[in-house]
Amino acid sequence: MPKIFVTRPIPDSGIKLLQEKGCEVVINEAARDRVATKEEILAGVKDADGLLSILTEKIDTEIMDAGLPNLKIIANYAVGFDNIDLEAAKQRNILVTNTPGVLTNTVAEHTFALMLAIAHRIAEADKFSKAGMYRAWGPELLLGTDVSGKTLGVVGLGRIGSRVAYHGVKGFDMKVVYCDPNRNEEFEKEFGAQYVANVEEMLSLCDFVSIHVPLLDSTKHLFNEARFKLMKPTAYLINTSRGPIVDEQALANALKKGTIKGAAIDVFENEPEITPELKDLENVILTPHIASATEETRQAMSRLAAENIIEALEGRVPPNLIK
Repeated sequence: MPKIFVTRPIPDSGIKLLQEKGCEVVINEAARDRVATKEEILAGVKDADGLLSILTEKIDTEIMDAGLPNLKIIANYAVGFDNIDLEAAKQRNILVTNTPGVLTNTVAEHTFALMLAIAHRIAEADKFSKAGMYRAWGPELLLGTDVSGKTLGVVGLGRIGSRVAYHGVKGFDMKVVYCDPNRNEEFEKEFGAQYVANVEEMLSLCDFVSIHVPLLDSTKHLFNEARFKLMKPTAYLINTSRGPIVDEQALANALKKGTIKGAAIDVFENEPEITPELKDLENVILTPHIASATEETRQAMSRLAAENIIEALEGRVPPNLIK
């Protein structure tokens, strides 16, 4: 009976699928409300044929070696995989998979929810109302910014970035400017989008900038003090990709100084820690890495991770193999 170790509890559809296939599924229940410790993972991965990991855990050489010789696959419960040492896995002939696609619509929806919320000052208005400060309708009470007809800058036109652009054009008559290593002329024709070769070129054009790139050495602190200065003072930054892509201290400074008008972010540079200054600012909305957090999507991610494991253990190429 193949053993699958799950580093933290996840929605049960994938767990049931693995059990139906005759797998012994061992779940680290102790980490239900926290990140799994390295010691817990080292203990759990011993004799395991598959490791179902969460993006909050670093899967390094020590963990992989603890799983050998049985360990055949690391199935990451996330789109991103910067928590896994891919080169080490390759050297040990361990397959690594992720769960893309199933969360595209959900993350795009959350991105737009953040965009609308920061532009229309929803979080401020909620706090204002609950504090009993609402006395009367006023012509200048909590004035926000229209989204419709504005220019949306998309950094990274992958699955999620292109879906965000779709919502902007189809739902809000926005003009889209995008930056990506690969130009998509078909997308440009369909959505009237404008391609720019680099981030610097696009920033001064945009009213809203939405980040959708993976965390790489080249994208860490892609948004820093210098790039914030290139944005309009009326512009908003939205980040639902990876926290370290934004220099949080530089963002806090830009928001305090009025270099940019506002920001809404779902991911943080040193999760779960958040730069203290951000917590005290009214012109920023912070959500705790929940862009994919719907019942439907998290269950779909669970099933996809399980399917990747099953395919690997049965000698086939998993559908979401990271190469």
